[in-house]
Amino acid sequence: MLSHALLLTAGLGTRLRPLSLVRAKPAIPVAGIPMVERIVRWLSSAGIDDIVLNLHALPDTITSVVGDGRHLGVRARYSWEQPFVLGSAGGPRQALDIVGVETFLIVNGDTLTDLPVAPLVAAHEASDALVTMAVIPNPQPMHYSGLRVDRSGAVTGVEPRGSSNPSFHFIGVQVAHRDAFAGAPAGRPSNSVGDVYTRLAASRPGSVRVYQCDARFWDIGTVSDYWTTSHAFAAADGARGAARVVVDPGARLVDSIVWDGVEIGAGATVSRCIVTDGVQVERGATYSNRILMRGPDGLTVTAPLNVESR
Repeated sequence: MLSHALLLTAGLGTRLRPLSLVRAKPAIPVAGIPMVERIVRWLSSAGIDDIVLNLHALPDTITSVVGDGRHLGVRARYSWEQPFVLGSAGGPRQALDIVGVETFLIVNGDTLTDLPVAPLVAAHEASDALVTMAVIPNPQPMHYSGLRVDRSGAVTGVEPRGSSNPSFHFIGVQVAHRDAFAGAPAGRPSNSVGDVYTRLAASRPGSVRVYQCDARFWDIGTVSDYWTTSHAFAAADGARGAARVVVDPGARLVDSIVWDGVEIGAGATVSRCIVTDGVQVERGATYSNRILMRGPDGLTVTAPLNVESR
C-alpha cells in the first residue's frame, strides 16, 4: 500500500476571488474546517502518512493549519513554487525529490471526495500504467471538459467542454509514477491533462489510465461552488464553530458563513453573507448577499455574493 502523497495546494484560486485573496484556496473553511485539513485527515485515515504540499499563494494560511502534520496523523513537508506557480505537472516535477518515492498519490487541494483509496491503488498496481486517475462519468459536459477513454481504460484524449461525446470527469485523485513527469520541463510551468499526460498517452499508449468509480466529489472552483459545498457539509456532519467569533446577543446572523476572528456588533443584521477572517461588523449595520472582508485600514469592505437560493 502506498504511504506517500503530494497535495497540490499552490494554485492562485482566481475563480474563487475575492475569497482566495483572504486565504489560499485549500485553507478556506468548509463547514468550519479548512479544506486542506479535511483532505489530510482523509488521507491519514487511508493509511497515507507522508505528505508533501506545494505552496505559492498565501502559504502561511496553509502552513498554519497543517504545520508538520503530527496533529493530523502525518508527516508534512513543503515544496515551494516561486516566483510563479508551476502547474499540475510542473509542480509534481519539482516536488519529486522531496516526495522521495517512485509511486505516490497526487491529490488536488481544491476538491473533496469520499473515494476509497485502496481500490484505486490496486487498480494502478494491476496495470503497467504510469498514471491512474480516479474518474466518474462526466456529470456536466457543458461545464467540464472530460477525458476520452478507450474500452481498456486507457486515456486517448480530451473532450472539450460542451462536447456531446461520452467522457469522464477526473475527481482530483490519482496514482502516479515519477517517470510520468519526465516530459515536464524543470522549473517551468506545465500541466498534466492537455499537456504532459496527453503527449505521454500518445507516445506510450496505455500509460495513462482511468479508474472508474462512483465516489462523490465536491468542487470548490467558484464562490457559488463554495457556498453550495459548505452548506452540504454543514447539513451532513454539522458545522464546527469558527474560532474567536463574537456575535452580540442583539445581532441577527441569518444563513451566513462565518470565518475566524469575526465580531458582529449589537443590532447588526448579516443575512446570506460570507464573513471572512477578522471582519468587525459595526453596531446597527445591515449586510445582505455580500462577501465581507477586512480592509487594510480595518474597515469592512464588501463584494456581491451571487449565489442561488437553496
